[in-house]
Amino acid sequence: RRRGSAAAAGAEEAAAAAVDPILLSIFSHRFMSIAEQMGKVLQRTSISVNIKERLDFSCAVFDATGGLVANAPHLPVHLGAMPAAVRFQAAHWGEDLKPGDVLMSNHPQLAGGSHLPDITVITPVFMPGSDAEVLFYVASRGHHADVGGIAPGSMPPESTTLEEEGAGIIAFKLVEDGVLQDEGARELLSAPGRLPGNSGARKVDDNVSDLKAQVAANQRGVALMHSLMEEYGLGTVQRYMDHIQGNAERSVRRMLHDFSLKRGMEPTDSVSAADYMDDGTRIALTVTIRRGNGPLETSAIFDFSDTDPEVIGNTNAPPAVAASAVIYCLRCLLPASDLPLNQGCLAPVEIITRPGTLLDPSAHAAVVGGNVLTSQRVTDVVLRTFRACAASNGCMGNLAFGDATLGYYETIAGGAGAGPGWNGASGVHTHMTNTRITDPEILETYFPVVLRAFGLRLGSGGQGKPNPNTQTRTRTRTRTRTRTRTRT
Repeated sequence: RRRGSAAAAGAEEAAAAAVDPILLSIFSHRFMSIAEQMGKVLQRTSISVNIKERLDFSCAVFDATGGLVANAPHLPVHLGAMPAAVRFQAAHWGEDLKPGDVLMSNHPQLAGGSHLPDITVITPVFMPGSDAEVLFYVASRGHHADVGGIAPGSMPPESTTLEEEGAGIIAFKLVEDGVLQDEGARELLSAPGRLPGNSGARKVDDNVSDLKAQVAANQRGVALMHSLMEEYGLGTVQRYMDHIQGNAERSVRRMLHDFSLKRGMEPTDSVSAADYMDDGTRIALTVTIRRGNGPLETSAIFDFSDTDPEVIGNTNAPPAVAASAVIYCLRCLLPASDLPLNQGCLAPVEIITRPGTLLDPSAHAAVVGGNVLTSQRVTDVVLRTFRACAASNGCMGNLAFGDATLGYYETIAGGAGAGPGWNGASGVHTHMTNTRITDPEILETYFPVVLRAFGLRLGSGGQGKPNPNTQTRTRTRTRTRTRTRTRT
């Protein structure tokens, strides 16, 4: 067995050595550039403050299996979860996909979503002039300011079921054979209004405009993928997709191997950590590392099974959110600075969640807070397991308000934990979030509020060495009667 393993490792090393490092770097940057250009189109053509100003969106390129290849530096909580969404749609539609189709979904538990306001738009990429097979996918996920539910902004702190948080879409062809399914999209977004005490999306026109912007962004990605195939050939593009993911895989395996040795662990050994939500719910992680016969055979199991059961509130998080936290942390722990976040980071890793727990809730459990709060706590637990740094403020800092005609939502930042050799960062978006705050001028121009104050809460990070982080504080005054919700 040992000779066979050594031979396999040798073959993998030989394959890595056969890769042209210059082309590997070129393709890494070309794929990332495609995602970045998709993001530019989405920002320019969207209408909502959430997407155009706060940049609460993500764009990425995927291989034919739905595996993440490259992304722009957008939101980690989106990017780590999007492969599950792409893979679900690919399996759901099967061979019923053709050029001119664009898919839409947002269901967290059933379709790889993060929470309902995050709507994913997915476009399959075919060879120009052919509908024989899907070669790649491009996708964009944008946070829509309101998708209905019991509260404006679709981020209700008091929700106890998924239905109270807005429109849930498992699988829908937003564009079919090149024709926008406008009426069908509006019907889906308005559907929550049929439930007692619920509302449909409060500004459906804005939702549809942003969905059109996501379609346009994806179309830009399709055009750029076609140009790349024309320039290098399909075979070369596909090979270097594999090489990029393989490079990430080898890097993660080496990191896990080096961490195991540095900690003085046995060939198969575990490290663990736990932390708690404000309500006392426990998030627990055990990472078991197997070194095998060297760095290229090292693997790990991330087991969240000891996490507490799902809660009645909405801080439950679907498994895709836990995967987002893991892939983000693994990438952060790698020394290489220009390695794109991609599916290869998860190749050496198995993630285990137990059904019915906070990180694997039932299909109708409320989850809107899991994406913006629990995801940050999971990240803190993963980084604590690897003894990497102190915890962040543990939440994206959520502010929502609105009335029957509008809904507003944003994340208002917090602080990043200190680590060995560096101080904590104050008043910044950390980890799973990577958005902007809304500029005061934009906020007051488009919404009936006055921003009275926005600044640092001095001393809120406590004492420590190195210096801890400092949180932010926001004060607003509404100019009309609105409902305001915060979660920090």
